[in-house]
Amino acid sequence: MTRTVVIGAGAAGLATAALLAREGHVVTVLEKSHAVGGRAGLLERDGFRFDTGPSWYLMADAYEHFFALLGTSVAEQFELARLDPGYVVFSEPTGGEVRPPVTVPRGRRRVREMFEEREPGSGARLDEYLDSAWRAHALARSHFLYNPFTSLTWAKDRDVLRATWAMVRLLGTSLERFVARRFRDPVLRQILGYPAVFLGTRPQDAPAMYHLMSALDLDEGVAYPMGGFHAIMDRLAALAREAGANIVTGAEAQRILTSSGSGRSRRVVGVQWRDEDGKAHGIGADVVVSAADLHHTESTLLDKPERTHSARWWNRRTSGPGAVLVMLGVEGELPQLAHHSLLFAKDWRANFSAIFDEPTRLPDPASMYVCKPSGTDPTVAPPGHENLFLLVPVPADPGIGHGGADGEGDAVVERLADRAIEQLAHWAAIPDLRERIVLRQTVGPADFERDFHAWRGGMLGPAHTLRQSAMFRAGNASRRVQGLYFAGASTSPGVGVPMCLISAELVLKHVRGDRSAGPIPTHTLARAVA
Repeated sequence: MTRTVVIGAGAAGLATAALLAREGHVVTVLEKSHAVGGRAGLLERDGFRFDTGPSWYLMADAYEHFFALLGTSVAEQFELARLDPGYVVFSEPTGGEVRPPVTVPRGRRRVREMFEEREPGSGARLDEYLDSAWRAHALARSHFLYNPFTSLTWAKDRDVLRATWAMVRLLGTSLERFVARRFRDPVLRQILGYPAVFLGTRPQDAPAMYHLMSALDLDEGVAYPMGGFHAIMDRLAALAREAGANIVTGAEAQRILTSSGSGRSRRVVGVQWRDEDGKAHGIGADVVVSAADLHHTESTLLDKPERTHSARWWNRRTSGPGAVLVMLGVEGELPQLAHHSLLFAKDWRANFSAIFDEPTRLPDPASMYVCKPSGTDPTVAPPGHENLFLLVPVPADPGIGHGGADGEGDAVVERLADRAIEQLAHWAAIPDLRERIVLRQTVGPADFERDFHAWRGGMLGPAHTLRQSAMFRAGNASRRVQGLYFAGASTSPGVGVPMCLISAELVLKHVRGDRSAGPIPTHTLARAVA
């Protein structure tokens, strides 16, 4: 029986624990926090419940496949609400005049009508764009997202060979340029370009291959897990425990222990960890999976000879953005806002430049994201109140500071929160928004660094630029230590909850010695358990 220790009980750690426990491993999960979920956290105050991390439910097929691996389904685990509209876009006022929002409805036909209304003739181009997006999505799912890249067999597949020139064009063109060649309307361009932010980068740096994201929100549509994203984390933890995993909270990993030796002769033998009282513990292991931030794993939990990536390698990586999160309890209804709202600055190239280019600075005005889950889920706010979550992308810089309760965070974070509230009130025509706020909580980049050991205080992980995607992204198996694997947003295949679920499956592939490029057939895990 294989003794396995998983470090971190975020989405990737819980998913890995569930898969390996069903595979027959004796699994212990060490989580430094008092609760599971990691960045998909939960804040409860005064009758409000806030998701403190992910809030967009996209890539439905990744969720369905993962839960099928565990012998269940999404429908059995949680309830999904289909959002209509998918989201609303507020553009920067012109000359002080508030501009009417653009509603992005559910379903391709209605989205096509909206495009056609804003830019006559664009409907047909949208169909071509989304058809191309679905082809890219199918190719990515079959040959790239679930690929451990331990074999070149996938590169000889007929589908890959047939799509070679199309892939070269998509990988050699930026998403920004790909969109600009097809659409003129600036808001439509922003709608098609903003998924780059989900990938921790900007449209001018994201390969056009990522236009596949538009198939998911504009065609498939956006959903919401009732109870919030933390409800998904709770189900992952429950399924891991049902499979036999032991989840220990208040347990911070201090060191991954290895056998003596050099090169690949080193093997994991255990993990040292510390409880909340500061008492040291040790646990033996045949396999260790670190679902903690990869930079933290390599720079803190491993000695230099055991690290797959050098300090020089990390210095050449590009971080995704940081974030200031602003969680608000608001008295009364806010009909001006949809479940998801996006606020786009007119010059968003300057916005992105402020975040990614040196020297960095705080964007003003900021392009930001607003979630109002209380419009869909009455359990997240007291009666007669709304739950608002504002996400303001900022440079990945812990020096921006910590957040706090009711304006008690660090000065820069609170100033940015004030500015975001004022901007939302103006752009969405909610003049009394500030006066109606009854609860306020902020989170800054320094909190991401402290709470999640996030590299550079980033909210997501390494950006999905070309050289940090697919086979160029940090892999899921150590090249220096046998039995050591990595999962989570800082590894392959990338950022976001669906990607974290896939990273867990990639760890399982490495453990099994499975070199296949596509998803694991769902019946194989049940057979392994039997």
